[in-house]
Amino acid sequence: MITIHIISLFPESVRPYLDTSIMQRAQDKGLFCYILHNLADYSVRNTRRVDDRPYGGGAGTLITIEPITNCLRYIESQYGKMPILLTSPRGQTLSQELSQNLSQESEQYTIICGHYEGIDERIHTLFDIRELSIGNYILSSGELASLVIIDSIVRLIPGALSVESLAEESFSPGLSGQREYPQYSRPEVFENITVPSVLLSGNLKKIQEWKITHLS
Repeated sequence: MITIHIISLFPESVRPYLDTSIMQRAQDKGLFCYILHNLADYSVRNTRRVDDRPYGGGAGTLITIEPITNCLRYIESQYGKMPILLTSPRGQTLSQELSQNLSQESEQYTIICGHYEGIDERIHTLFDIRELSIGNYILSSGELASLVIIDSIVRLIPGALSVESLAEESFSPGLSGQREYPQYSRPEVFENITVPSVLLSGNLKKIQEWKITHLS
C-alpha cells in the first residue's frame, strides 16, 4: 500500500476526486490511502493565517516557515521519515517514467500543495524536498497539480488497473513509449466514415502491425 499525506490549505477540494473512480477502487483494494493535513491547523497565529509578505518586496505573499515546518515535523513524528514532494513551477516536469519510479520508490509520501507565490526558501534547508511541476503554466491551486501527481502514481500501483490496460496505454513500454494509435468502436460506419478494414478482419498479426505503424 502507498500512503500519501497531503498538506493543503483547502483539503475539502481534494477529497471528492480521490474518493471517485480508480482512486476509490484502489483504496477499496487496500492499495492506496491518503491522509489530509490542513496547513491552517499548524499556524502560529490566532487568525490561522499561514502567509505573509516577502522580505525585499515583491508581489503577493509566501507561505511562512513556521506552519509548514510544524506540519512536516508532525507528520514525521507520527509516521516516520518519507519523501516530501512539493508542487512548484520550477520543479522537475512530471513524466510517465517519473510516475512509474515514484510508484515503486516508497510506500509513503508527503505532498505539499503550493500556494501564493511559494514557500519561504528556508524550508529547503530544513527538509529534503523534491519539487515537481506538471508543465510550464501557472495554476491558481496547488491542489490540482497534486491530484495529477497522485493519480499518475496510484494508477501504476500493481492491481489498481488491469495488466492489459497498462500494457497498451500512452507512453507505456508496450507502445514503445509513444502516445497511442487511433482507436474505433461501434458502429462500423458513421456518416459515411468507416472503421479501417484491417481492424475488422480478425487477423491479429495484421491488426498488431497496423497499430504499430500508426503509433503517434
